[in-house]
Amino acid sequence: MLDLVILSLHFFLCFLISLAIWRRREDVALHGSSTGTVESGPDGLILIGKEDDIKKAGRVTAKVDGREVVVFYHEGKFHAMDSRCYHEGGALRLGDIEDIDGQACIVCPWHKYVITLETGEGLYEGVDPLEPSPTPQWRSKGVKQRIHKVTVDSGNVYVSPPDFSVKFDSDYFAEKYRKNELNLEKMCNSKPAK
Repeated sequence: MLDLVILSLHFFLCFLISLAIWRRREDVALHGSSTGTVESGPDGLILIGKEDDIKKAGRVTAKVDGREVVVFYHEGKFHAMDSRCYHEGGALRLGDIEDIDGQACIVCPWHKYVITLETGEGLYEGVDPLEPSPTPQWRSKGVKQRIHKVTVDSGNVYVSPPDFSVKFDSDYFAEKYRKNELNLEKMCNSKPAK
């Protein structure tokens, strides 16, 4: 019986730690829209934060039309994409940026899927078995991750609202995590039964 109690406490502590990591302070301290008030800029763009703050941090997350978006500052350029990997929903904000075949890419920390920052293409390293001595080469799976247009104006960084007329593989996990977050908020805000 004591083993069961200890095991339960262990899982509960692991859950609390993962929740604390997921809700890091710098992630929630930024601007951006939520289901409530949207702080808009020119032409309906959504304010993410101050240019200097994002440059210093290197990457930030914010809510854009209810979905979590990660904005990267890498080698003098801003890039924005859905924060959940198209493959299994891994947190791209925790991934490493690598130069792969001349392209800046984010590597998903869960399964090492490679996504270009510029276009959202999924890349894989493959060989052509018909070649006499096949050597691995980087190839494209096509655009898998939703990319958001970034605009810098008067020291502020803005992201364009997503165009949902075009679907991407990452939309599934962006929506799934948005719904999970809304359900969690409802549970936390509901009053206990008397």
